Amino acid sequence: MKTKLDIAKNWLPRYTGMEIDQFGDYILLTNFDDYLQRFAERFNCEIKGQGRPMQAATNSKGLSIVNLGMGSPNIATIMDLLVARHPKGVLFLGKCGGLKKTTELGHFILPIGAIRGEGTGNDYLPPEVPALPSFKLHKFVSEKLKERNLDYRTGVIYTANRRVWEWDEPFKKYLKRLTAIAIDMETATLFIVGHANQIARGALLLVSDIPMVPHGIKTDRSDREVTKKFSRLHLDIGIESMTEIGQMGEKIKHFQY
Repeated sequence: MKTKLDIAKNWLPRYTGMEIDQFGDYILLTNFDDYLQRFAERFNCEIKGQGRPMQAATNSKGLSIVNLGMGSPNIATIMDLLVARHPKGVLFLGKCGGLKKTTELGHFILPIGAIRGEGTGNDYLPPEVPALPSFKLHKFVSEKLKERNLDYRTGVIYTANRRVWEWDEPFKKYLKRLTAIAIDMETATLFIVGHANQIARGALLLVSDIPMVPHGIKTDRSDREVTKKFSRLHLDIGIESMTEIGQMGEKIKHFQY
């Protein structure tokens, strides 16, 4: 295996338990097992990769979903391995912590960009390269949200390389200076690695906690409540968006510079 493509072709099935030709042209990424389970139950399709680092499933319409686990290195890994399939579009369904008073639990965020605080993306492109989604993909997702009369936010996401920071007052002051709308651990990496691999990508984030104030920090109970109220809608919008993009056959890939 001398090239990146050689490695990706060997490793994508090894990581997910799913053969390359079983992946669809459009792919949902998530880090929640219940999203994968609901997808499989809805479309009566088999979940591949039990006991592997990532699990995946594909429905009869050619839409795939991958549970990649949590964090920047994991989403970089799957975006690298997907060069073996080179999908036409990838949408990440993740959760984030709201950093503004205008972001409430259950709000959806379509990021216009992401601040690269995780470090992983520096192995792909220099730090000054902005982490951006594919505009046409986000435009289509926004139309799906409007069709449902759903309120959503746009703004810049800060992607961190640490999970437990809510106690760290200097870091919280730093976040306020950045004026980001929310914080997560994957979005900037998704955008940068997707850009480096020429894969159209987007992210639809669900606000699951308000971590800048003590009563807003995520707990097991609060996370269950958010999941119960909003996760099914989150997944439905992702499925509808990527399915209809595929049916329209509209190209969403950016042109090369």
